[in-house]
Amino acid sequence: MKIENLRHIGRQLFSEIGKTRLKPFASEALGKGAGGDKTFPIDKKAEDIIIGSLEALGEPLSIVSEEAGLKEIKGGGRKVIIDPIDGSKNAITGIPFYCTSIAVADSDNIDSISLGYVMNLLTGDEFWAEKGKGAFFNSERIYTQKDDTFYLIAYEAQSPKNDIPKIMKLLGEAWRTRCWGAMALDISYLAYGAVSVFVTPSPSRSFDFASGYLLVKEAGGVFTDINGNSIGDSEIGLNRSAPLLASGNLQLHEKALKLLG
Repeated sequence: MKIENLRHIGRQLFSEIGKTRLKPFASEALGKGAGGDKTFPIDKKAEDIIIGSLEALGEPLSIVSEEAGLKEIKGGGRKVIIDPIDGSKNAITGIPFYCTSIAVADSDNIDSISLGYVMNLLTGDEFWAEKGKGAFFNSERIYTQKDDTFYLIAYEAQSPKNDIPKIMKLLGEAWRTRCWGAMALDISYLAYGAVSVFVTPSPSRSFDFASGYLLVKEAGGVFTDINGNSIGDSEIGLNRSAPLLASGNLQLHEKALKLLG
């Protein structure tokens, strides 16, 4: 499995899904996926393309996907962590901000992720990282923010009533804040240097942040739980693990942790 395999899948997705423009709530849910969220036709179509492409590689792989759950190819092997459509609620309400995220891990924990790939399905922009080789945007090497100013803080609030009060002190120190609704893209733009800090107070699942974790680390950033603890030993799977905090550099991260208390 190489990064070019993931880029090939991304090109297929953009070709078949990238031109899709959904009217608000024009799609009905097909049911619930293995991750617990509703599955819509666009989720299923993206997942079918990804899994079909992985099967065509002929490699032993163990898939962890938001929709299909756990699936083994040729008896299982390296883990492939998939979020076919990250930002499904944006997609089905016609908001043009969603992506596909695919990560490859050599073992069962987050620190073993060796490949990460995110495609913005509306623009065709690609973010990817290879362990020890750096992070890239459309083939150009990217780096996180270098200074310690909170220019833009992105956040995810699964339960705004509960989540926003927990991070309000941090958000209040930012020049600007954004809640875009597609975690993998939020974190990718942090790796790109456009976002200073990303925070989500609710526990997240590995397919929500697996690719972003490697992107941030390879671009020079810091990625922990919201209390500053390492998430590298977190098990890859369908269960929710930890609330997340990612920053462009250590100075930003330390400032954010102090504000979060």
